[in-house]
Amino acid sequence: MSQKRILIVDDQGELRKLIRMTLDFGDYELHEAEDGQRALALAKVIQPDLVILDVMMPGELDGYQVCEQLKQDSSVKIPYVMLLTARGQKSDLDEGERVGADSYLIKPFSPLELIQKVNIALI
Repeated sequence: MSQKRILIVDDQGELRKLIRMTLDFGDYELHEAEDGQRALALAKVIQPDLVILDVMMPGELDGYQVCEQLKQDSSVKIPYVMLLTARGQKSDLDEGERVGADSYLIKPFSPLELIQKVNIALI
C-alpha cells in the first residue's frame, strides 16, 4: 500500500511543526504550505489524500475559500479536508459544511485527537 499524502496548511510555522511531529509516527508523506495560494498550487502537484487546513489565514484566501476551490478543481483529486480552527460556533461549522469540508478540528487540540481524526479521514 502506498503512503498517504497529507498537506498541512497553516500560516503559523510552529503549529505546522507540531502537526508534523505528531504525524511523523505514521507512514505518511507530509507536505506543508503557509498560505492558501501555496496550498492550491501544491495540491495540484502532490494530489493529497488529506488536507489539514487552517481557517484563519492572512492573505488573499482563507481556509474556507481554499477548501471550496479544492473541492471544485477538476485537476486535483478530491481530498478529504479537515478544517482547523479556534472558532467552533455553529455558524463556523455551517460555513465549513457549505464549502465541502469533511471534518473539523477545534484548537486547542490534543495530539491523540489529531491522530484519531487523521485515522478516520484516511480509512
